[in-house]
Amino acid sequence: MSHDGVGPRAVKRSVVFLTAGALAVPLLAGCGSDDEATSPAAPQDIALVARDKVADGGTLKWAVDAVPETLNAFQADADAGTARVAQAVLPSMFRLDANGRPVANPAYLESAKVIETEPRQVVQYKLNQQAVWSDGREIGAADFLAQWRALSGKNSAYWTARNAGYDRIEKIERGANDLQVQVTFSKPYADWKSLFSPLYPKDVMGTPDAFNDGARRKLQVTAGPFKVAKVDTAKKDVVLTRNARWWGRPAKLNEIVLHAVPRDQRAVALADGSVDLADVDSVEAQRIGLAGREKGTGTPLQGSGKTSVKKLRSWALAHGFDSDEVKAGRKKLRKSIAEYLEEQQALAGFEVRKSLEPAYTQLALNGSTGPLLDDRVRRAVARALNRDELAKLVLTPLGLPAVPVGSHLALSGQPAYADNSDAIGGQDAKEAQALLADAGWVPGGPVTEPKKAEKAAGPEKKKQKGEESDGGEDGEYIVGEDDKGHDDGPDGKGKHHESAEGTHEHGEESGRRLAQEGKHGGAPGAYAPKGTAAPAAAPAAPLAKDGKPLLLRFVLPSGPGSESLNTVAGRISATLERLGIRTEISRVPDESYFKDHIAAGDFDLALYSWPASAFPATDARPIYAKPVAAADGSVNVEQNYTRVGTDQVNQLFDEAVATLDEDEERSLIRKADSRIWATAGSIPLYQRPQLVGARKTLVNAGAFGFQTPVYEDMGYLKKGARVSPAPSAS
Repeated sequence: MSHDGVGPRAVKRSVVFLTAGALAVPLLAGCGSDDEATSPAAPQDIALVARDKVADGGTLKWAVDAVPETLNAFQADADAGTARVAQAVLPSMFRLDANGRPVANPAYLESAKVIETEPRQVVQYKLNQQAVWSDGREIGAADFLAQWRALSGKNSAYWTARNAGYDRIEKIERGANDLQVQVTFSKPYADWKSLFSPLYPKDVMGTPDAFNDGARRKLQVTAGPFKVAKVDTAKKDVVLTRNARWWGRPAKLNEIVLHAVPRDQRAVALADGSVDLADVDSVEAQRIGLAGREKGTGTPLQGSGKTSVKKLRSWALAHGFDSDEVKAGRKKLRKSIAEYLEEQQALAGFEVRKSLEPAYTQLALNGSTGPLLDDRVRRAVARALNRDELAKLVLTPLGLPAVPVGSHLALSGQPAYADNSDAIGGQDAKEAQALLADAGWVPGGPVTEPKKAEKAAGPEKKKQKGEESDGGEDGEYIVGEDDKGHDDGPDGKGKHHESAEGTHEHGEESGRRLAQEGKHGGAPGAYAPKGTAAPAAAPAAPLAKDGKPLLLRFVLPSGPGSESLNTVAGRISATLERLGIRTEISRVPDESYFKDHIAAGDFDLALYSWPASAFPATDARPIYAKPVAAADGSVNVEQNYTRVGTDQVNQLFDEAVATLDEDEERSLIRKADSRIWATAGSIPLYQRPQLVGARKTLVNAGAFGFQTPVYEDMGYLKKGARVSPAPSAS
């Protein structure tokens, strides 16, 4: 879970109670477009070429957020970097294709299938006879057995993040020969293809000490096209080199270096040669896109005369310089502009490859306390939203298809996907108002002002160091409290109470200018600028009940890359204001966003992302299952941070994971999704954009979409070879 990225499947989904009761809502059968196969909403963009067009040799420097704390993907602190290493150096029995579907990996498997269902489910793996570990030992039943024992959950000495699926195995044994492994399950398991991907050698899984500590900073034995040469924390590098014992198609690259680069410094790292490939946000993408188009255009440093400070500042502001740089003196500003132009010249050798991530952004509604405890209020919020508009706000300026996500449990292209949003209904302001009225919230009702500002949800918390906001009581920005704008004192730090309709009008004009300049890479246009004003409409009178206003605390991250979330939140707040619902926007540091706010229940509304899974019956259950009360009175929410769930959703997940009929599993997943929609705890909005800055000569790498990268095919284009045009994302 992340507001900015997707964690690996091997790790418990993280990157980040009350029964809803019987809900009288339509179309809960989960049919949607049941049997119609869908396609991914956008194709991958990796500069795909045949291997004979890829040069032999070279180094790929690939940006990651941080040097992984562990190389063991089954530990709690594993991250996306851990997953990237595992994909390159370890066996995976199955990997994902471009549609997000698991397919057998021929480098390791000749076949894998269910050979018995009664009295027990038995899966037989026939291994590739050439598959060996880097120490020369054959991959075999001993490795499967060691991994099962480590991840079964029966031995607490193993510090595992999860045991889903492995806890359903009864035994593992050798088949008719050394190349056959037979896995017998104690109870049926639909998602058996999720297991043993990755597969670690028995040296790592064989003992608790080896599991807990042996693979954190080194992997001595591997079995992929690459091996781990070293982890250099000083240089912030993980160095992968060719595996001499690899039996498959030889890796084109000599070396892959995973280099840690902060998200807001990716464009600079590309320009100075620190990396060749990097996920970038919209601001960085616009720099790369502009660099490819501005060759020969004028700059404020050209000519023999001296450019005025005013013109320099105007140019710097239009090109995304931060406020401190813009306010600098003439000499310092000229130096900053010169450095920027030098970087832009280097960035002309890069391009932005774009697709949609296998992840979606949702509006989360905390149903454990406050006004959102009432499912009618949650449903009113859901019915107020124009999800088409929100998707267009983020995706259309990037030239990506802007189709709202219709499922919590799958994305377009995956077998389980169907648009089940009819279970709650589309945008309907009148229906939303009727739901609020039925819940007792009336316009213009008497309000008893509290002596102190009250938090709308979650435990009482002191304001944390570094927590940002836009003024108001306790430093928060309250949408809809008044329409007076802000009145800054001499220090420029006055309180800020604004109507959402009047917020950031200057930002909209700035956004038009950026769109005209085509600064986001790909199609001309950009993310709607931070704070783009919502369409004008008269706000309704504030709603109140029992002397209290209908006020919802909207918690957002404040770090790099959060601009689009702030824009979406502004549009949502403006929409709710037109119903008479006020929102209190609180921006908090990234490092505390999930731990101290989302996981702790300290929010009413929040925006964050969940990764899609090829195995939703297993992976999505902790996110949407009904929280369970413990004996000590606490509530175990697992990863259901909205704290909304039903017994029926739990039952449907349990049935889906236990059937070996793929059609039945798909039907049950769709039914579960319909009921999740009906509880209105989570409202899927849009699939996240995937923007990747890539050196133009780098091929078979970029915006992968669903597909597991094929590391041995990555490399640099041979001289004279050409890349065929990629299919349009829109």
